[in-house]
Amino acid sequence: MRIVFMGTPDFAAHCLQVLLDEGHEVTAVYTQPDKPKGRGKEVQASPVKELALRYGLPVYQPKKIRARESVDELRTISADIFVVAAFGQILSQEILDMPRYGCINVHASLLPKYRGAAPIQWAVINGDTYSGVTIQQMNAGVDTGDILYTRKYRLKEDETGESLFDALTALGGEALKEALRLLEQGKLEPVPQDEGDATYVGKLTKEMGLLDFGKSAAALERLVRGLNSWPSAYTILNGKQLKIWKAQVLPDAPGMSDIFTEGAKAAPKACEVSGQDAAAAPGTIIARDQESFTVACGEGALRILEVQLAGKKRMCVREFLLGNAKAAEVGTKLG
Repeated sequence: MRIVFMGTPDFAAHCLQVLLDEGHEVTAVYTQPDKPKGRGKEVQASPVKELALRYGLPVYQPKKIRARESVDELRTISADIFVVAAFGQILSQEILDMPRYGCINVHASLLPKYRGAAPIQWAVINGDTYSGVTIQQMNAGVDTGDILYTRKYRLKEDETGESLFDALTALGGEALKEALRLLEQGKLEPVPQDEGDATYVGKLTKEMGLLDFGKSAAALERLVRGLNSWPSAYTILNGKQLKIWKAQVLPDAPGMSDIFTEGAKAAPKACEVSGQDAAAAPGTIIARDQESFTVACGEGALRILEVQLAGKKRMCVREFLLGNAKAAEVGTKLG
């Protein structure tokens, strides 16, 4: 098929690679304008642009694809279908109506759940059993078009935002390949989304990562995993930011949910939480051993296993305590 591809991040770049590997004719690639990144604020191209240039594909980077000059330009490009994956801009109805097969979108959730941004991380944060990829026929709404094809993925108990991103990136390419094959054969049956089941999620922010120890340990452990690797969960220790990269719900704490990783099940048992400790103010370190320290939560307790102090490298708590033993004593209040 002749395809105009629209996408920006790594997730989209993998979809573009699949299209090229399958022998589709990609007539143009649209991606977000180059942006400054990192501490040096050097202007960097998107992963999609970098891939497109390696293949010698024409690349367009409009600030607003809905602008008249962009619409007119797009109309001159030959294509049977527009394929969109994490592009980052909303298409006008005029654009949606251009190609013969319309526009399809590769979305990293099981629509109508998690429309909008960051569906991958929210699946982990909310403790979902399943996530997946939806290929949908685009309309003027945000992720509201008919469902054409879906692929499900069962989350692992220790799933992180990063590991789920990798899994759904691979799954997205597979789903796109199969959906296009079925589309060419006329075998796709559009299914309207159930608006009663629709949910929306916004972009991730750094502020989301601040741990509120008044919440349950199970919810905080999922937040730690969901925000790994960006923007990451964190707390404040003696006035400094302390990122939490790995944590475990203490299985023998009162009122504890049984959500914890397989690795945690096999780990050495943490210090018991006494009745007195269980009543400690949320955010208080109530126990410590060589491998971890345990923090009281609104429900249960959270055993911290891997951290990163501001300006330092990421490390296991054993290594952290070698240089910060007094900073993380029992009775210390985090947050």
